[in-house]
Amino acid sequence: MTAAAVVLTLLAVWLWTGPDPGTLRLARLLRRDRADPRPRRWWPSRASWPAGRAEAWRAASAELCQGLAAELAAGRTAGEALTRAVAAAALPDPVAFRSVIAAARDGGDVPAALLAAAPDRGGEGLRRLAVCWQASATAGGGLSVLVDRVAASLREAEAHRRDVATQLAGARATARLLAGLPALGLLMAAGLGMRPFGFLFGGPAGAGCLVLGAALDGCGLWWTHRLVTRAEQA
Repeated sequence: MTAAAVVLTLLAVWLWTGPDPGTLRLARLLRRDRADPRPRRWWPSRASWPAGRAEAWRAASAELCQGLAAELAAGRTAGEALTRAVAAAALPDPVAFRSVIAAARDGGDVPAALLAAAPDRGGEGLRRLAVCWQASATAGGGLSVLVDRVAASLREAEAHRRDVATQLAGARATARLLAGLPALGLLMAAGLGMRPFGFLFGGPAGAGCLVLGAALDGCGLWWTHRLVTRAEQA
């Protein structure tokens, strides 16, 4: 029991005095930027989650706009450039872009196809591209210049989102740490022979304390998640 208490105490000290979570998050981001932009994954991807899917669509939109700007700068026509850019981009749902490719090849309504393919979350870049395409077709402006500006704005927005995520990583990690401290305290008390689980599960008073503590802990996690989510959306 004494050895277990010592180990748990050392673990708590390491959690409080270890590296800053924001620093660790920034280091992981830098390593990911230097690595392959599409690394092989051997575990379920976050792209299946709503937030992860929106992030994947934003990254794909920026890649599509950059590729389209490069193809237009190379002298290709708008339809051919869009077809090649779509084929080269890593789209989360390539099937949704079949209508875009068909409109680009056959001279159809490309802005309408882009708006139809853009998801509600993460499709801001595609909607901007549709507006640029419509403005170029209506006013006769240079599509290459407009697309290049959209690509630059998407890169700036992605850099801002990463900066916000890095700054909020510390708040998330601190909230998780504080939420787990009661369980760590129970384990340490059990290691010292105080029998906290017997009290919590041995009578109405203990059960009430357990339910109240779990409810307050859950409310704290929910409130912190809500604050962080609002900060990310802002």
